[in-house]
Amino acid sequence: MKKYLPIFAIIFAALLWSMDGFLRQELYNVSSILIVTIEHVIGAIVFLPFLLKGKKEIFAMGQRAWSSIFWISVFGGLLGLFFYTKALSYINYIDLSVVVLLQKFQPLFAISLAAVVLKERITNRFLILAIMALVGGYFVTFGLNPIDSGDDKTIIAVLLALLAAFCWGSSTVLGKHALKTLSFPVVTALRLSVTAIIALIVLVAIRGFSDINVMTASQWKIILLIVFTTGSVALFIYYYGLKQVKASHSTIYELFWPLSAVAIDWILRGRILSPVQYFGGGVLIISIILLTREQQKHNGKADKKRP
Repeated sequence: MKKYLPIFAIIFAALLWSMDGFLRQELYNVSSILIVTIEHVIGAIVFLPFLLKGKKEIFAMGQRAWSSIFWISVFGGLLGLFFYTKALSYINYIDLSVVVLLQKFQPLFAISLAAVVLKERITNRFLILAIMALVGGYFVTFGLNPIDSGDDKTIIAVLLALLAAFCWGSSTVLGKHALKTLSFPVVTALRLSVTAIIALIVLVAIRGFSDINVMTASQWKIILLIVFTTGSVALFIYYYGLKQVKASHSTIYELFWPLSAVAIDWILRGRILSPVQYFGGGVLIISIILLTREQQKHNGKADKKRP
């Protein structure tokens, strides 16, 4: 049973994330950068004991480990969450299900980035699967309608969702790298703390604290709920699972996020995607699974060739 705990951890984190969108949509009238800052400051305080306990690990960190932490803090924490929260604020122009399904582009962005940065070869099979994923993503977003038929704000929301997918996709690779040398509680605490510091600097620079004065007690409760469920706590649970599960397997287990989000959106709000959108979602998910497996095989062959 113990060997299955990391798998259950990733699935449970994915289920929590499927509820995250519903909570964030209730904060649509609050500045996205303010939401990100508050939840990370609270999360950093909650996980401060792990930061203090892991002082030896932190002092022993090398430049590559710090680079990984900085990347996942800026892109995975600050920018990814900002774009995702901002996309969800367009609740009158885009369905939650669409925003969440578009997050499955993360592996595509991660592999493409590795090809650019690490000069890895892109196979023909990868290109075919990538095109399939793009077609599926288009159907999820626009159905059979041409792209220029969409409202401008719908287009903006889609672009924000894709930017979030890029940020999180690139952060998954470097998060896995950080977990090779650090324990998952320390990675979680560092990620939250570094993001909180950077977010505070940005908020001070743009003088974005004004919305705090108009935030209601209900909105504060929602932010606290996010921190202790779908935010910092879910991140802690996810890193526990990611440390012990292969990245390719993790991608499959994370499918519980979009699948459960679509189901919850239907059950709670009665929002049902069109048949074409469901078809597009299926094409997107299947192509991403095959693409991830293709990359895993490619990496395995490359490792065998190395002396």
